Amino acid sequence: MSIFYQRYQALMAQGELQPDADQEACAQRLACLQEELEAMRPREGLLWRRFGKKPAVPKGVYMWGGVGRGKTMLMDLFYDNLAIKRKKRAHFHEFVLDVHARIRDERKKELGDPILPVAAALANEARFLAFDEMVVNNSADAMIMSRLFTGLIEVGVTIITTSNRPPDDLYKDGLNREHFLPFIELLKTRLDVISLNGPTDYRRERLGGVDLWHVPNGETATQALSEAFFRLTDYPPEDREHVPSAEIEVQGGRKLTVSKSLKGVGVFSFKRLCAEARGAQDYLAIARHYHSVLIVGIPLLSKENRNEAARFVTLIDALYEYKVKLLAAADADPDALYPEGDGSFEFARTASRLIEMQSDEYLALGHGSESKT
Repeated sequence: MSIFYQRYQALMAQGELQPDADQEACAQRLACLQEELEAMRPREGLLWRRFGKKPAVPKGVYMWGGVGRGKTMLMDLFYDNLAIKRKKRAHFHEFVLDVHARIRDERKKELGDPILPVAAALANEARFLAFDEMVVNNSADAMIMSRLFTGLIEVGVTIITTSNRPPDDLYKDGLNREHFLPFIELLKTRLDVISLNGPTDYRRERLGGVDLWHVPNGETATQALSEAFFRLTDYPPEDREHVPSAEIEVQGGRKLTVSKSLKGVGVFSFKRLCAEARGAQDYLAIARHYHSVLIVGIPLLSKENRNEAARFVTLIDALYEYKVKLLAAADADPDALYPEGDGSFEFARTASRLIEMQSDEYLALGHGSESKT
């Protein structure tokens, strides 16, 4: 029995997970994949490329389902217990940004198709790749993914990924989608497609009865957000001093430090997000990386801090576009947050969005978006 499956069963026995037929079926498939990957010789893929003997590459897994069904939990549990050295896990959007940067570098060499050497370089770095939240946002990504993933699989890389959508719904109605159809067929034939659409939204269940907007700022509001963070992440509150931090990449190569970051949940202060010089690219990086964001210390805004108000508008637009769940502590309710100052009339749209983001309809939406560009 694989270590991953033993840990999964232990979580069930401890009551951390509830019985779920879809999760159980996926866990059994991942347990088999762990045994297959660990049975391979570490550099078997490289030996094949040198001597022409093709190894039996384990088939990957595509996990899809609604928000909060346990996809990321299973993938992380699998990845953490997979005993191989050359493995890599990434948020899908961050992976795509990295691929575009590599392709740009290859094009500078003017040696032909830049995608094949990128696939070969990635294969040298990892024989197992795990992606969270596969979503395709534009036609450029759509046209690259099919060729890249074909190259990765052909040189012996095993892939697992999560998504809120089945393969046939990726980039649905997108521009030039016909160029993306081979990628969909590749996913369906070269990965086992597994649905996780059980009756329970575990993420929303953890937020059951939790207020999302706390007024005013202070010890009570901070404590409420702290409790929500631990519920969302299953992190033991008694170990709060060791909550991990993170650095996320912003377009252009900059890094954004996040003081508390765990399982797709990020904690920020209003001062860090809006009092410092930041722009749309910073906020989009946050929105793409985190399914839930906690913001503390939102002040009552006035004409004296119109720049902070403008940044806050841009931040909320990014979170809303990517259907990020927002929990916050503020000195006023959304519709009273910016009563006067430059742009206060337009701020009414942001206040409306903040109210909508607390609705059951919004909370039921999956993280991510697919623009048709």
